[in-house]
Amino acid sequence: MTTFVDRVELHVAAGNGGHGCASVHREKFKPLGGPDGGNGGRGGDVVLTVDQSVTTLLDYHHSPHRKATNGKPGEGGHRSGKDGQDLILPVPNGTVVMDKAGNVLADLVGHGTSYVAAQGGRGGLGNAALASPRRKAPGFALLGEPGDVRDIVLELKTVADVALVGYPSAGKSSLISVLSAAKPKIADYPFTTLVPNLGVVTAGSTVYTIADVPGLIPGASQGRGLGLEFLRHVERCSVLVHVLDTATLESDRDPVSDLDVIEEELRQYGGLDDRPRIVVLNKVDVPDGKDLAEMVRPDLEARGYRVFEVSAVAHIGLKELSFALGDLVARARAARPKEESTRIVIRPQAVDDAGFTVTREDAGGEPLFRVRGEKPERWVRQTDFTNDEAVGYLADRLARLGVEEELMKAGARAGDGVAIGPEDNAVVFDWEPSMTAGAEMLGRRGEDHRFTAPRPAAQRRRERQAERDEAQREFDDFDPF
Repeated sequence: MTTFVDRVELHVAAGNGGHGCASVHREKFKPLGGPDGGNGGRGGDVVLTVDQSVTTLLDYHHSPHRKATNGKPGEGGHRSGKDGQDLILPVPNGTVVMDKAGNVLADLVGHGTSYVAAQGGRGGLGNAALASPRRKAPGFALLGEPGDVRDIVLELKTVADVALVGYPSAGKSSLISVLSAAKPKIADYPFTTLVPNLGVVTAGSTVYTIADVPGLIPGASQGRGLGLEFLRHVERCSVLVHVLDTATLESDRDPVSDLDVIEEELRQYGGLDDRPRIVVLNKVDVPDGKDLAEMVRPDLEARGYRVFEVSAVAHIGLKELSFALGDLVARARAARPKEESTRIVIRPQAVDDAGFTVTREDAGGEPLFRVRGEKPERWVRQTDFTNDEAVGYLADRLARLGVEEELMKAGARAGDGVAIGPEDNAVVFDWEPSMTAGAEMLGRRGEDHRFTAPRPAAQRRRERQAERDEAQREFDDFDPF
């Protein structure tokens, strides 16, 4: 049964924003008391947060689809809808967030650091928020925006100071078990360790973490064995320790050739040339192992390696090794530049970006002008196309943004097709430059002529008297039988 997962594909969906409300305040003697529609609530975000108690991505392997809650719609009486609740997803320390193309979006290191993986949709404005001196009583409200829907890849890279690398059954798990309080599985057959093991070591005043990276064999960097799955866990380590087996029973292996093979795999993986190395000749409690260690030690030291002869079983040379590793870790920490605990990739917008583009396409022999941009596409999503007044408001916004001007520059003529949005989800309409949109009651787009100027008192009295007379006639003509 799988208990450790360090790479998953996660499908996240943020909450949708609630729709705004189109409402008019009504009370006795105030048939049109003004707009009072509230705004819709914001949709909940999907947030990845580092939690020290989480060590694997197993939960997301079993349940890869996660969705935040939607915002509530606005109501009359200036009552705004409730915001959707954010969905907090705990991830292990050292989680890298990428898109499906492999581009890094965030590198989460440090307890409590977080990244918004999917942004909740904005709530739509109610007609009270849309009112202005020119548009005193909007008969429409904006729709809530849909939340982001994204496919992301989570990849765990172990955060440790020291990495133990070497062939299977070289004694890495035994070594980490005696240097720290970790209790990995130990057996006398290859690939006993199937997941990275972490342990905490105290050497004087230095406390550091040590990781056992399993599964390195020839060809590991190209995917052979388990090495490719776990080589990424070496990336964050400050010190590399080659654990070499001096008592191997395989006739075609020796400590020097094992070192050369593992070094070649690390070189092929890349990015590890600057890490200090230490060589540990393990299993010197075995007579043949002691003799072989004394034989190869001069050759390794001639290459510039610092060599330690140890035995995890007999506890030989462990103290010297522990303090040597602590010294290297302390030096690496002192030389490390201070930086933020998390790295988020930001791609800023260019200063000369108009916010949208207009491109000409051919649609069955007829010209089609496609408008792409964050604002136009968002405004289209917010528009209720069953409401003429809302369509007129959209036309005003697009004109102020400069879309009409760019369409003219691109050669668009009255009646040409204009699509706003991507090919698979675009709104297409016939373009009429400076077209007045809206219901018959509208003057200019989005205006209500009933509120453009105050009516004389005598006219208001005549209207109220006419309403009372009409009500009286309806009562007199009412026949329940």
